[in-house]
Amino acid sequence: MINITGLAIGLAACVLILLYVRYEQSYDDWLPDAERVFQLQTLYEATESGGEEMNLQMSAIVAGRALEKDYPGQVENVVWVRSFSPVILQDGQASVTEDLRMVDGDLFAIFDVPFVRGSAANALPDTHSIALSESEAQRRFGDQDPVGRTLTIVDNNGPVDYRVTGVFEDWPEHSSFSADAVARFDLGAQFADREYALTGWNNQQGWNYVKLRQPADAALINERMPAWEKRNIPDDVGEGGTTNPGDFQDYRLTNIRDIHLGEAQAASVTPGNDRFTVTTFAVIAVLVLGMACVNFTNLATARSSQRAREVALRKVLGASRRQLITQFLGESLLVTAIAMLLALTATELLLPVFNGFLGSDIAVTYFGAGGILLPVIALTLVVGLAAGLYPAFYLSRFEPAQILKANKSAADAGGSGQLRNVLVVGQFAVSIGLIICTAVIYGQTVYARTSDAGYVRDGLLQIENLGYRGVDGRDQQVVEQLRRVPGVEAAARTQIAVDPGGNSVSRVYRTDSMEPIDLGQYSVETGFFDAMGMKLIAGRDFSNAIGRDDSTTPFPIEEAAERAFAERGANVIVTREATRRLGFTSPQEAVGKQLRSELTQSELGLVPITIVGVVEDARFRSLRAPLQPIMYLMRREGFGAIAVRYSGDPARTREAAETVWTRNIPQVPFDGRFADDIVREQYEQEAARSQIFAAFAILAVIIGCLGLFGLAAFTAERRTKEIGIRKVLGARTRDIVQLLVWQFTRPVIIANLIAWPAAWWLMRDWLNNFDARIDLTPVPFLLAGALALIIAVATIAVHAWRVAGTSPVRALRYE
Repeated sequence: MINITGLAIGLAACVLILLYVRYEQSYDDWLPDAERVFQLQTLYEATESGGEEMNLQMSAIVAGRALEKDYPGQVENVVWVRSFSPVILQDGQASVTEDLRMVDGDLFAIFDVPFVRGSAANALPDTHSIALSESEAQRRFGDQDPVGRTLTIVDNNGPVDYRVTGVFEDWPEHSSFSADAVARFDLGAQFADREYALTGWNNQQGWNYVKLRQPADAALINERMPAWEKRNIPDDVGEGGTTNPGDFQDYRLTNIRDIHLGEAQAASVTPGNDRFTVTTFAVIAVLVLGMACVNFTNLATARSSQRAREVALRKVLGASRRQLITQFLGESLLVTAIAMLLALTATELLLPVFNGFLGSDIAVTYFGAGGILLPVIALTLVVGLAAGLYPAFYLSRFEPAQILKANKSAADAGGSGQLRNVLVVGQFAVSIGLIICTAVIYGQTVYARTSDAGYVRDGLLQIENLGYRGVDGRDQQVVEQLRRVPGVEAAARTQIAVDPGGNSVSRVYRTDSMEPIDLGQYSVETGFFDAMGMKLIAGRDFSNAIGRDDSTTPFPIEEAAERAFAERGANVIVTREATRRLGFTSPQEAVGKQLRSELTQSELGLVPITIVGVVEDARFRSLRAPLQPIMYLMRREGFGAIAVRYSGDPARTREAAETVWTRNIPQVPFDGRFADDIVREQYEQEAARSQIFAAFAILAVIIGCLGLFGLAAFTAERRTKEIGIRKVLGARTRDIVQLLVWQFTRPVIIANLIAWPAAWWLMRDWLNNFDARIDLTPVPFLLAGALALIIAVATIAVHAWRVAGTSPVRALRYE
């Protein structure tokens, strides 16, 4: 029972994780010609001026055009993709499509997805055509044929009509690209009011997908990429001197199948994963399975005293050692096969929970291309042989003469037990290591969700969807009305918010230096810091009464207004980290200092700015991202969200906010979320990871304890005579229990000495992925060791107490 249960648990865990690993590594394998489809990625290097290292999946529009122009023999097609969730008008009713992809070419010439209505070849014939996913078409049109119907997309050019030309099958879950709808648009018309987006190499607003004529061409292009960058990326000439974006950014073609687990995860179309995590889970699955195999080996060798006479008699009756080895391996394979059947049953039952937990759609199929029947058979054979090989050779080596001597105890055939001790140490080292990793990951996840982010999460409602054309400047009256809602303490519009999707960086220069310093640049309005609960540590807040505080310039760009702004200058508020990057010794020293920065779209040179205040640093992004030094400007437009500070009932405040929004902007759906919920979503992956580690730790401990219980039972049975003699000579039951418990707790203590350094090394590297992290203290190590010891002692003590309490008469009667 112990063998089969332990093996079944180990095999079930192994099968589940191997299914997960195969699923993660199979992203985009379903795509025809996947080996020819690539994404052009932008890799930013860390710079001496404070620029952070960033590996973006996005790339500039001009980059894709230059690649297509320079490599006509290698590049078959390039399509630039923009992603957003616009308001779509259907029969006069406004709604939002979550994943609309706006493309400047025929995306389906690159992504050959199956169509249920229409065809890929005719899906995007012109710049006013749109194709819908099957689920989106069902949501909008029910069972009616949507082809030929009209949808109106409200973007920065106003309402634009698009004709539905096809319906494609829903994008598979294991895909690095997804879409509810794909609309083809006119790139020039879309960016007519901001032409710099078409030519700027630092302007990443979407993704370039490339289809090559031959897969091998990617290596050639990547090899020549440095020369291509020098040839195409122009210098930026300004008052700060001549700079070239190519000096700190590189481009790379990455195959579509390597995106999900690739190095570039920033600004991804769909959430990715890292190869280290997937590999770690695979290693853990093998370790858990290995522990189950160790149980089999330990129990088989421990039972050798009971089977020694069997082996001896078989040899006397003519059995060869090869026949005995075959017999014992057959027994091992049979036990493993039974355990595998139980494991597959458990896998089928647990898979829906597992999928819901990881947000995947893993399926178990036994036959066909993705079938697991052959891998399961192979795993059964490998585990059966691995678990039974040593016992088979060990048991088959017994000499009949030694075993069958009249004065020889069968118990003496068991050997010294050193191997069993080593294997028990290994088992508990794995268990303790997993418990430590679970504790550290859980601690870091809690720290990330609850640590001081520089703003107050409690009582903060974030309202988005301000960037849609349907808002039409009415967001200001929404804010003014929100401030009058009972319970609302402050409300303000902002360009940056909790978990922002974009990143804005400007170069700033001190008056006494021409060395640039890269700072995040974001627009806010008065009252923003109060709404966010951010602390002003030096200087003053923005004021509507001070003209130089207002950095608003007209959009589309008016050169006269830009020139006037450049001559007048602006006041800014910076963060504590920004003052440090700028070289000031304290926030107080920074107040009043003059700087220059690139604040205009026209080529008018650097704008003089003055620091009037310093606020505490705020972590709007995940702790995995470096803390960004920020420069805030006060403006009256160009915002993406509203921050609302409230007290009282959250549900009532959100309901009141939605009422205000709907009354003023009925064409745009309300999107309000609480900051706590947004932050929780930021760390869902870490939380899921910690729970998976916890599950593995529990499984490892259970398997270890099963083996320990079995070993204790057999050891106590073999020492029945010894225990009886000890009791006759005056040993108390407590003394016997201590003797047996100490024998099995020594390996657990030694296991700590192995697990602690290994877990420390792994967790140190994992924590280094976070910009802010918990300290790796001895507490989780001591707690894990103590927990493993307590569980081991409890497992042994119950059985030891029963054995020690047995009357010595029963033990010695046969003598």
